[in-house]
Amino acid sequence: MAVLRDAATGAIVAPNVERLSGFRARLVGLLARASVPRGQGIWLNACGAIHTLGMRAAIDVIFLDRSGCVLQLDRHVAPNRPLLSCRGAIAVVELGSGTLDASALTIGDRLELVPDAGLSGAASITARRR
Repeated sequence: MAVLRDAATGAIVAPNVERLSGFRARLVGLLARASVPRGQGIWLNACGAIHTLGMRAAIDVIFLDRSGCVLQLDRHVAPNRPLLSCRGAIAVVELGSGTLDASALTIGDRLELVPDAGLSGAASITARRR
């Protein structure tokens, strides 16, 4: 697990986010979970659209561009939506519903994943604002 934070301010958006990369892990995503607590979620690379078909809980969704810049924020996305997409997105972060309500995150902020131990050694997304 890693910490999702605002790269410019260091503010923590979610303390427990897992980057999913394998085909099976990405295919299942959050579908296997009966609930997704606030502050927990997944980061999907090479992804510009999601669905919530078969999910049992609402989620918050963040669409990111190549540099980790927030393109779109969708709060409390209900289960069983056939499609949610964002033009230009190359990554999606799915979080427990209500996580974004506790965050000051806005369009244009840059996000990064950092190891949860010590909050140093940022992941591939760099720290800068537009």
